[in-house]
Amino acid sequence: MAGTDNEAVAAADEALYVLTAVLLTPAQFPSVLGDDYPEACAALDLAPRADGYGLVLGQDGEGARWTVVIDDVSLVAVAIASWDCGMEYELSPDERTVVTALPGWPLAVAVAAPGVPAPHDPGPEVVEGPALTPPDTSSWGPAQRRLGADEIALQWAVWREQIGDGYVPSSGERPETEEAGADGEETAPKGGHQGVRRVLAEARAYVGSPPPLGRVRSSFAPGGARTLRADGPGWSMVARTDDIAFVLLDDEPGEVLPVGRGPELPGLLEALDKMAVRPS
Repeated sequence: MAGTDNEAVAAADEALYVLTAVLLTPAQFPSVLGDDYPEACAALDLAPRADGYGLVLGQDGEGARWTVVIDDVSLVAVAIASWDCGMEYELSPDERTVVTALPGWPLAVAVAAPGVPAPHDPGPEVVEGPALTPPDTSSWGPAQRRLGADEIALQWAVWREQIGDGYVPSSGERPETEEAGADGEETAPKGGHQGVRRVLAEARAYVGSPPPLGRVRSSFAPGGARTLRADGPGWSMVARTDDIAFVLLDDEPGEVLPVGRGPELPGLLEALDKMAVRPS
């Protein structure tokens, strides 16, 4: 985590060359920073504000890396939408919207501002304490697992094609099949991959006991469906409400585990979609 003071804010605001920006809201946040919105905020030492933040990443006139946190979420959303459409948009936050300025970048940035020194962290004469750095994704772990889930959500058609339209859970898989207990209540799923069974059980528990904000998110998908993203301790799940799901586990490096639709998955996805946070 990185702290800052008024001098640091002034240094960042004096001449910030904006390179990129991201949203940090309950429904949209860099998942590499955490499994949920409060965890992502904690990575930046920010309180989980209900309306969220906009993160503006850039360099000052000396080339130092800065992350300027603003409360004008709409401004950042408009800038991102414009850039995604290939349009120019000059993102210049009003100083009254600045919450804080943090040294360093919490995410990897592949570009640099022209005409200034190469990106580097601000010196100790400007700020105290360590600067923000991107999570380590060089080896498999929570950050890499969440990035993998991001990629599946973005490239759903590619991953789905690898499974094929005729995919159904095998008799040995069936992770979403449940059995009734003696009192008539459903018990834990039987058979199949133990890790997938655990994920589905924890996802079901979210329905009855809501998890931290942002652990279940719903976004647009073609054909009237929704793309669901759920995360938990050691796992991530990506699904379409009209299709199957994919699970990634910290304990299974690089593995993407498909979950067939079966008789139970549709109801689980519908319940998760009802409780999920959505982009405004």
